[in-house]
Amino acid sequence: MTAFVLTLLTIVICAGILIGGLLAVMLDNMVSAVISAGLASLFASVVYVILAAPDVAMTEASIGSGLTTMIFLYAIRKTQKSESSPSKTSAGDET
Repeated sequence: MTAFVLTLLTIVICAGILIGGLLAVMLDNMVSAVISAGLASLFASVVYVILAAPDVAMTEASIGSGLTTMIFLYAIRKTQKSESSPSKTSAGDET
């Protein structure tokens, strides 16, 4: 590929990183925000491949977009279950 095409591809993917990051901050739904952040990280790993850093790209793809996203989704699932469960105090205990 020519240098112009690689530069253009890098700019387009970096715009995807910015859009994914902005969506992660602006979305109200936590699951959608986490997925947007993971997508931004996945775009970053593609940029690392284009910039000839495959070791960094593999690390970013596995840790940044894979493991971190899964941990966040697990934490959201666990906290939503605990928020939706009824409290253990009875209604008559309030004073």
